[in-house]
Amino acid sequence: MKRGRSPLAEREPAFLVAEFAEPKPMLEAAKTLREEGWRVELHSPFPVKGMKEALGFTDRTVPHAFLVGGIVGAVAGFGIQAYANWAYPLDVGGRPLIAVPAFMLIVFEVMVLCSVLTGIATMFAKNHLPRLHYPLFDAARFHLASDNRFFVSLALDGCDEGKARAALDRQGPASVEKVGGELPE
Repeated sequence: MKRGRSPLAEREPAFLVAEFAEPKPMLEAAKTLREEGWRVELHSPFPVKGMKEALGFTDRTVPHAFLVGGIVGAVAGFGIQAYANWAYPLDVGGRPLIAVPAFMLIVFEVMVLCSVLTGIATMFAKNHLPRLHYPLFDAARFHLASDNRFFVSLALDGCDEGKARAALDRQGPASVEKVGGELPE
């Protein structure tokens, strides 16, 4: 008996991908489209000044995660050493049990370790990584995003493809291509 596709199977996200030869038209297109209410992503071979502003990016979750991870790591590093010295006292050269200067090396190392691990884990979670396949990778010329082309992708999210294509065409891209939107196999 052949099994059919689940009625709850989700479609992969659908995008319209517009290619630009220069970064400035890409940024202008992204800003205009975002102001019109479209969900926009930018793809370029190198960081372009103004991308953050064009996308309206204000998320500060990852830097805050680094800070919180560092604080927790520093407190944990100090706490572990203080507990070990308090629970198992060892008089060495008349120094106090809780010798703060002697603890600072380990406190710093644990702070950096926890900060980095927390920040990287948060970045992976916010970017939905690892992602082994994404529909944008199927665009015919998308491989040029790591070479010399700039791309604006519009998430269709159930919107009318004709309206989205018209909005992209007004921005003057070199090409526009639809990717994604199929049911997974």
